[in-house]
Amino acid sequence: MSLPTPTADSRAVVTGASSGIGDALARELAARGYSLIVVARRGELLEALAAELRSAHKVEVEVRAIDLSDRDARSALSAELAERDISILCNNAGIATFGPVASLDPTYERAQVELNAVAVHDLTLAVLPGMLSRGSGGILTTGSAAGNMPIPNNATYAATKAFANTFTESLRSELKGTGVNVTLLAPGPVRTEIPDPAEASIVDKVVPGFLWTSSESAARVSLDALARNKMRVVPGILSKSMSVAGQYSPRAIVAPIVGNFYKKLGG
Repeated sequence: MSLPTPTADSRAVVTGASSGIGDALARELAARGYSLIVVARRGELLEALAAELRSAHKVEVEVRAIDLSDRDARSALSAELAERDISILCNNAGIATFGPVASLDPTYERAQVELNAVAVHDLTLAVLPGMLSRGSGGILTTGSAAGNMPIPNNATYAATKAFANTFTESLRSELKGTGVNVTLLAPGPVRTEIPDPAEASIVDKVVPGFLWTSSESAARVSLDALARNKMRVVPGILSKSMSVAGQYSPRAIVAPIVGNFYKKLGG
């Protein structure tokens, strides 16, 4: 099975399109001829991206400056997408926190659950009936290698990505033979460019450079995998290592080791 051919009326949707993998997915889809609906909180970045893609690839790009952790805003977008011809949905938006969950802001932790898990569920259910009626479509969800294991000091993120991982792979099996492709992207560390040492985050400092995967590479291999209806794509050395460790290592052993690493990130 392959992905739907781009048309004048159809749209590929990318959430979290203002930076990172989302930005790279939007660019890759536009280069492949797909008109887009790009979604993120930062409207000014989306407008700049849209203008660039319209000029470079002669595609239509619609901007939706929406906070997907807000249920009302998300409901309005879901209602719109349910009425549109959505050929591809890239559930990419996500946030993370580090440190003991009891010490973190409860409001932000709830927003993380809404964005990383509930929004994935809502938007998928919004576009799925249309894809099934047309007998074609693609749903790519950015989960994480972190969703394969318990991670102390990254508890909410790991839990939400466990939902994204399991929901996506379960859905793929349900949709076998329908013409709708479903793929899980389960990356580890991903970045667009090497940061200035003065501006490097704690993640940049503790993860060696050779373990990072570029956003562009992650986007390209993910869309290629979606076209082949591959269940899971795991780009990068660290991602593959985390995936294996999460699936085959005893959790009582893995959790303290990984938790100590993530404790540094919350430091």
